[in-house]
Amino acid sequence: MRKILLCSAFLGLSFSSFSQDVFDVGVRNIDIYFSQTNWDDSLDIYYANGLSERLVADSIVIDGEMDENVGIKYKGISSYFLANVKNPMNIKLDYINNGQSIDGYNVLKLSNGFRDPSFIREVLSYEMARQYMPSPKATFAKVTVNGTLIGLYTCVQSIDDDFTNENFYERKGPFFKVDITGTSIPGCFGPLGILEYYSDTNCYQRAYEMESTNDWTQLGYFLDTLNNHFTEVENVMDIDRTLWMMAFENLIIGLDGPINSIPHNFYLFKDNNGRFSPLLWDMNMAFGTFTSGLPSPVTNANLQELDIFHNINDASNKLTTQIFSSDRYKRMYVAHMRTILNEQFVNDNYSTRALQLQQLIDADVNADPNTFYSYTEFIDNTSTSVANIIGISELMNARISYLQGLSEFTATPPVITNISTSPTNVLPHSTINITAEITNSNYAYLGYRYTFADKFEKLQMYDDGLHGDGSAADGVFGATITVDARDVQYYFYAENTDAGIFSPERAEKEYHQLPVVGGLVINEIMAGNVNAVADQNGEYDDWVELYNGNSFSLNLNGYYLSDNENELTKWTFPNITIPANGYLIVWCDTAGNSQTGLHTTYRLSSDQEEVYLTDPTNTVIDAVHYVNMIADKGFARVPNGTGAMQYQDHTYNAINQNNTAIVDVNVSGNMRVYPNPSINRIYVLGATESVSVFNMMGQEVFYKQEVKSIDISNWENGVYFVKSGNSVVKIIKQ
Repeated sequence: MRKILLCSAFLGLSFSSFSQDVFDVGVRNIDIYFSQTNWDDSLDIYYANGLSERLVADSIVIDGEMDENVGIKYKGISSYFLANVKNPMNIKLDYINNGQSIDGYNVLKLSNGFRDPSFIREVLSYEMARQYMPSPKATFAKVTVNGTLIGLYTCVQSIDDDFTNENFYERKGPFFKVDITGTSIPGCFGPLGILEYYSDTNCYQRAYEMESTNDWTQLGYFLDTLNNHFTEVENVMDIDRTLWMMAFENLIIGLDGPINSIPHNFYLFKDNNGRFSPLLWDMNMAFGTFTSGLPSPVTNANLQELDIFHNINDASNKLTTQIFSSDRYKRMYVAHMRTILNEQFVNDNYSTRALQLQQLIDADVNADPNTFYSYTEFIDNTSTSVANIIGISELMNARISYLQGLSEFTATPPVITNISTSPTNVLPHSTINITAEITNSNYAYLGYRYTFADKFEKLQMYDDGLHGDGSAADGVFGATITVDARDVQYYFYAENTDAGIFSPERAEKEYHQLPVVGGLVINEIMAGNVNAVADQNGEYDDWVELYNGNSFSLNLNGYYLSDNENELTKWTFPNITIPANGYLIVWCDTAGNSQTGLHTTYRLSSDQEEVYLTDPTNTVIDAVHYVNMIADKGFARVPNGTGAMQYQDHTYNAINQNNTAIVDVNVSGNMRVYPNPSINRIYVLGATESVSVFNMMGQEVFYKQEVKSIDISNWENGVYFVKSGNSVVKIIKQ
């Protein structure tokens, strides 16, 4: 199937009027009401006490939605000052009233922009980072207290249980805030460096803030492996997420964090696969604002030409010294940095987005009574230095040129093409060969997994004629795996002595999908049925659709449906037949036999779940794993009955067509772009100038002086930008 997703791309529009998420980019209106007239003095005292005390606000109104008895405290190390009227805040909505939240979030963190004249560094950084790694959401907020305007803030998602559930598909696990490493601790040998190991776990308790249960031993084991048994590091550390974070921080000169040996401003979370991931945090001083730790005096050139392996020889920083001790990890790191560079900076997308974010908040910055910079400085700092703070494009334009001239970036990486499987149609419980043509490579591996929560297993690929790869030395690399009943998520990595590359380039954040299907399949699931489809009793319950792709009818007596791999016979089908090329709906609502139709004895979770279909021999013939189910959307096989699962507008009890799904359609200038619902064509309306289309590499793939529609049937799947004058719309073709 060819599916087109249309969404706003780098558009300076406010979404506050139709926001479905408090962190949708726009300007939130936050009105706080304290009964105390001296609320600021109280918050200052609580901050000085350092005990994380909170002052209870009677109420808070966020875009018209009110919560009561909310806990508020000042936060920040360098951004808080006693004399400030606008200090950064931490707002805990469920401080008194358990379960109180907005859009599912119970904590909002407000930053005051004290070292960012442009006021967009934090939102811009997180927005880009989320395309490659787990990273907080961020937007803007206009804050009043007791009716008095305090000013404009950035509003950032907290890294907490909700964050880990969204990004790691589980709420609990060993979880640490790395806050004060670098300090001397009594009984320990000198200052505790970045991710440094001590045999006495008591040494960590002054340097790390534990956000979970008593997990000091697990932290110690992780640090011992990283420091002393580095060849085993992938058993305890998510290397891919680590490399993305390091590459991103270095590229954008985000030095208020671990790559610069700054002993705070990141988190560590251990996933269900036993691996810790460092998590990006505190981007309010990104793009060259933070310069501590660099040799003084720091010049613009020092920032623009920061070594891509910054701190490689800093003995106190075990993150950089250990990771960069591996040539393979260095090549992977550069590959990730090259991807970010090409997708965000070479094509000037970052600058376009920065200006549009500024346009979004222009009036609120101008009206801010407690801003730290003038309106002129706000406008100027996207491009030029203000108050010794380098301009964003002043930094990045020079950095792009510097990086493109380095041998690591001029080296030619391998090329990965013609991905295929043998056999082409993959049946459950079969052995298959996955191959790709790879040129200019002396090493390659296949990363593969079956669920979102699994780690990718790495299997070396060979061009030796013995791994389903055809003839030896023909440029085709192969690997053999045995699949179960679940679809396969996979990617490739290849390298030579000078450079590496991933396919897709955003791996492991993105991946290829291989459907594993037989004749009878789980064809569509809806576990977030709010108002989409009612059952026979008018109830909006979870449902699962089966499809019989066989040429014959099939009796399901003795088949099972379950949401638990350890209890595959949880619900048994009655004596019912599904016709050839027919559909069958099962409602997951615990109604059993009390209602008409098929109703299981369990419900599905919208957070994450696996659905298993088992035949009478207790063989699983299909299984689907999903996470973060979108309300009123179907998770469906496309093409119908044979394709990989993806979100789409539901097609209840009907064919999953090669249709077009519109996630969002917003307008920049006068241009509008719409997909045709049945063919591979987009319609361009309102373009007053010539129309160009660029891919994520910044290459122009289409140009025409006057155009009303564009045939995209021969385009590769991926992200494109339709541009006419100052209008830009982002297209994702899948």
